Amino acid sequence: MTTETLSPDNRVRLARAYLLRVVEPPAPALTRFIAEVGPVTAAERVRAGNVPPDVADETAARSHLDRAEQDLVEAAAVSARLLIPEDPDWPAWPFAALDMAAARGAKWAGEPLALWVRGAGDLAQLHERAVSVIGARAATGYGERVAAEFGHDLSANGFTVVSGAAYGIDGAAHRGALAAQGPTVAVLGCGIAIPYPAGHASLLTSIASSGAVISEYPPGTPPARHRFLVRNRLIAALGAGSVVIEAGRRSGARNTAATAAALGRVLMAVPGPISSAMSVGCHELLRNGEAHLVASAQEVIESVGRIGTDLVPEPPPERRETDGLDDKTLRVFEALHRSAARSPEQIAEVAGVPTERVRAVLPALELRGLAVHGDSGWLSVIQKGRGDA
Repeated sequence: MTTETLSPDNRVRLARAYLLRVVEPPAPALTRFIAEVGPVTAAERVRAGNVPPDVADETAARSHLDRAEQDLVEAAAVSARLLIPEDPDWPAWPFAALDMAAARGAKWAGEPLALWVRGAGDLAQLHERAVSVIGARAATGYGERVAAEFGHDLSANGFTVVSGAAYGIDGAAHRGALAAQGPTVAVLGCGIAIPYPAGHASLLTSIASSGAVISEYPPGTPPARHRFLVRNRLIAALGAGSVVIEAGRRSGARNTAATAAALGRVLMAVPGPISSAMSVGCHELLRNGEAHLVASAQEVIESVGRIGTDLVPEPPPERRETDGLDDKTLRVFEALHRSAARSPEQIAEVAGVPTERVRAVLPALELRGLAVHGDSGWLSVIQKGRGDA
C-alpha cells in the first residue's frame, strides 16, 4: 500500500513517525520546516534530501531510516500509540511555551514533533491541572518521604503528578500519586517499550494503567544522558509549576528547574537539612530568589492553582492561658512556682511589682484558673516552660 492510498490521518501519522526517527530532538529547523510545508511534504522532502541546509544538518544522518510502520507496530505491541499535534488530545497549551521559547532563540526548546504514549489517559485533560515533581536520584529518606507525601496529596486534590520515573524523588512522587489512586505521568528519555530504569518496570506499568507513560523517542531508542536532559523540557512544560525536592548543585533536577523558570512556570523548592548535600541545589534556588519555598502540597496547590480558590487554610490561632494578661499581671504569674508556695511579698520581689499590686492581681489569676492559694502561700496551676520560676 502506497502513501497515496492511505487516509489523510494515516499519512500524517506515518509522516510524523518517520520524522521522529530521523532527528534527535529538539529539532528547531525541522519543526519550522514542518510548520511551513506540513508533515507529509516535509517527510517526502527529507527522504529525497530536498531540504534547506539547516534541516539537512538535523536529518541527513538518519534520513534513510524509514521505519514508521514498524515503529507503530512495535508501539502497539506494548499498548502504546503515536499522539500527534493533529489529534484532539494533543496538549497544545502546555507545549505552546516551548514554541515561544524556541522563537526567542532557546536552542533547548521546541515542541515535540509527536509523542509515543502508553496508557489510555487523555493527555490534554491530564494536564489541565498538573504539577511537575523533580529531584535527586540519590535521594535521602527525608527526600523520598516528602516526595511521596507531596505526590499523594497533590493527586488526592485532583492534580496530575508529572515526573521522570527515575529512582529517588521521581519514583517516590509517582508512588505517592498512585497510592491516592490518582493519575500520574512519566516522561522517558528512551524508547516507550524500554523499562528504564529496569527496577521500575512494574511502576511504569502501574503509571500507564491510570495515567500515561510518554516519550518522543522511537521504540528501541536506548537511554542516554543527553536524552534525559532533553526530555526535561517536557517535564517542565507539562506542569503548571515544578517543585524541586532535593537537588545537588549541578544536577538534572536543577536543569529542569531552570527550564521551568525559562518557560514562565511557577518554580518551587523544598528546604532540607543544611548539612545535606542533596539539599544544596534547593537552598541555592531559594537564596537566589529563583524559587519560592513550599513545605506542603497545599502550599504547592496555592502557588499553581486557581486564584482565590486553591488557598492554604489559615491555621487555627495558637492560644495560651496567659493571653490577654497585661505586663505586670504576666510578671506576677511568671513569679509563681508550681511546687513551692510563695507569699505576696516574695512574689513582689521576684516580679519587681509592688506588693499592693500583687495582692490585687493574685485573686484575678485564681479566677482565671492560673493560680491557687494554699496554706503556705500562692502556687501556679499550669505547667510553664523550662527555665520558668
